[in-house]
Formats: sequence, structure tokens, C-alpha cells
Amino acid sequence: MNFHRNFLLVQLGVKTLLLHKLRSMLTMLGVVFGVGSVIAMLAVGTGASQEAQDQIRRLGSQNIIIHSVQPQEDQSSERVRMSVYGLTYDDDLRIRETIPSVNRTVPAKLIPHDARVRGRNMELRIVGTTPAWFDLVERELLAGRRLQESDMERNTNVCVLTERSARRLLATEEPIGESIRVGRNYYQVVGIIRSETGGAAGGVQTPDQEVDAYIPMTTARERFGDIVVRRRDGSMERSLVELHQLVVEVDAIENVQATAAAIENMLQRFHTREDYRVSVPLALLRQAEATQRTFNIVLGSIAGISLLVGGIGIMNIMLASVTERTREIGIRRAIGARRSQIVGQFLIETIVLSSIGGLIGISFGITVPQVIEYFAGMPTIVPMYAIVLSLGISVAVGVIFGLYPAIRAAKLDPIVALRYD
Repeated sequence: MNFHRNFLLVQLGVKTLLLHKLRSMLTMLGVVFGVGSVIAMLAVGTGASQEAQDQIRRLGSQNIIIHSVQPQEDQSSERVRMSVYGLTYDDDLRIRETIPSVNRTVPAKLIPHDARVRGRNMELRIVGTTPAWFDLVERELLAGRRLQESDMERNTNVCVLTERSARRLLATEEPIGESIRVGRNYYQVVGIIRSETGGAAGGVQTPDQEVDAYIPMTTARERFGDIVVRRRDGSMERSLVELHQLVVEVDAIENVQATAAAIENMLQRFHTREDYRVSVPLALLRQAEATQRTFNIVLGSIAGISLLVGGIGIMNIMLASVTERTREIGIRRAIGARRSQIVGQFLIETIVLSSIGGLIGISFGITVPQVIEYFAGMPTIVPMYAIVLSLGISVAVGVIFGLYPAIRAAKLDPIVALRYD
């Protein structure tokens, strides 16, 4: 019996809303845009944060990355003919042999140099490193093979190119087995790995770039030495750097922070200047996750204001509806309708308004991020909790903001209501 009565109330509420289609639709717009903006803003924020976190994760949660950094005084001084700074081979040896929690280290020399294949040429970043580099910084192998220990032992002139380097230098030719000229030497291409966007990932300088060519460390030391010469605007810059980069693998995640502190203490003892930078991807990953949570709360709060405005709009319309339907309410009360039934009728109308508006808003909120991703190229992720939360809030808005008009309608005196013109 109660179910049948409630069903009749729902039918009555829907019919009443359909009598004023335009007004009902305009009333729902506040909820539609409120729900849509909550989902869209959280999707954009989550997508951007997730991309940064994925980049940090790809650096390795058990890795510590150390970069050589040219001191500021060397950069600003015109008298310095050769700048000597950065990590040394001894630093690598000390870290590897004296800190128990270190599994292994992967050194790297970074040499910008022009490369040529017949008529095509471009500037590559030559990376002299060991085969373990590909274990610590995982990149998909697209063709051929990676560097091997035999390449190190024999100082062979072989290289592994990134996908972008191979496309620009070798075009449509078969890259594996092709030779590229770097300086006076030729290097045989033995493998192609997927390019990774270089730059900073959440504050960590990534160890690779899009146009890298990896050669054995022993070959790099023999062919290029430790002095890097750069010509810029007619001037020549010379720097003596033994190692430009050192990737340290720690034996367990829980030891990463302590190992990073031990490495910094060791480097401070043997470096008179701060010509290095220690980056811990794990610490930045946790910071990025905390930042995402804060960012989502802020974005959700800002977008939630739209829902508040939509709720006020619903209340305003329902108060006007109570005034318009005063006589109807009086008649219903006179023939025996209880106050709870009057409250239920008006609450059903507001809940129907907010629920339909919420469903339309969800569709709007899912579509907007897809449009942004298509035209702007920004990654977006629509979290499921945003959909559930937005729909729940929209229904709650209907109940909260519809309650006062419903109670006001129920409290009308039937006699006064019947006399209302």
C-alpha cells in the first residue's frame, strides 16, 4: 500500500514538473554544470598528476639519481678557461663499495655531438654507460639488442639509438646494422629503444632524452675522454667532468631515504663545492601523491560552489511553486492529505530535478575531459569516485534545498490556502 502511494507521489511530482518544462530545465542547469564541473576539474587534475607520477615511477622507486652540476661561479666567470666540476670515478667506487644498502651503480658520460649518416646529420646526446643502465631505467626495446658486457670488454664501436634519433637519422632505412659517424669514428647501430620525453619529471631531471645514442662506457672514455668542448656564439666552453650522471640502485624501498642521506654526506666530504645534485624519485613520488590529494580537494571545493548555486536555484523555484500552488495544497489538505504527504510531494519534485540534472551533468563531465584531451593533448582521467560523489551530492542538494519549501508548503493552513486567490 505504501509503495503504491509513494509511486503515485512520484508520478504526480513528475507530471507537475512536465507542466513547466522550460522552467524545470533551466532549474536543472545549475546542477548540470555543477556536477559536470566537479567531474571535469577532477579529471584534468587527476590526469596531470598521474602523468607526473608515472614519469617519476619510470625513474625507479629504488633508484637515486645524482647529476653533476656546474657551479654558478664557473658559469658567470669569463676568466675560467676550463671548468672542472662534478662527479668522479672515485665517487662511483666509494658509493658502490662503502654503502651496504647499494646494490649497484650505473655511471654515465653525456657528450653532445653531431652525428651523420650520408647526407643527414643532427646533434645527438652521446651517452657512455654500462649495460646495467637498461635495467635501472627501463625503456622498451623496439629492435635489435641492448648493450652487452662483451661490448664493454672489447671497447666496440656500437650504439643503441632512441626511436626518435633513428627516425631522423636513418629515415625509412633499416636501422639495425647501419653505421653512423660521430666525429672521426663510425658506430654500428645494434638496437633501437623507445624514446622517452626528456626534461623534468615532477622535479627530477630524467636520465634520458629523446635523442640519445648509448655507447659502452669504455668506448666513450677512450674516444672522447673527460673534456667536453662546446662552441656557442663564436666562443668556446671547455669543461672537465669525469661522470655527468650516476644512477644508484638501493636494495629495498625502505632504505632509499637513508641511503640518499649517506650519499650526500659522503659527497660533502670529498667535494669542496656543491657541484652535484641528488634526486630521490621515491620522495618526490610521495610528495606528488600528497599534492594530488590536496589539489583534488581544492578543485572539488571550487567546483562544488556551482552545485551550491544550483541548489539555491532549486530552492528559489520551489518556493515560487509553493506560492503558485497554495490553493492546490489547501484542497489536498482539506480532503485528508497529511503534512508528510505534502512534504513528500515537494521533496520528490526537487529530488527528480536534482537527480536528472546530476545524470546529465555526469555525461557532460565525462565528455569535457575527452574534448580537452583530443584538442589540447592533455591527459585526463575520470575517477570513478568523482562520478559517484557528484551524483550523491546532487541528490543531497535536492533534499537539503527542497526541504524548506516542502515544510513551508506542509505548514500552510488549509482554510487560508483555500481562500488564496
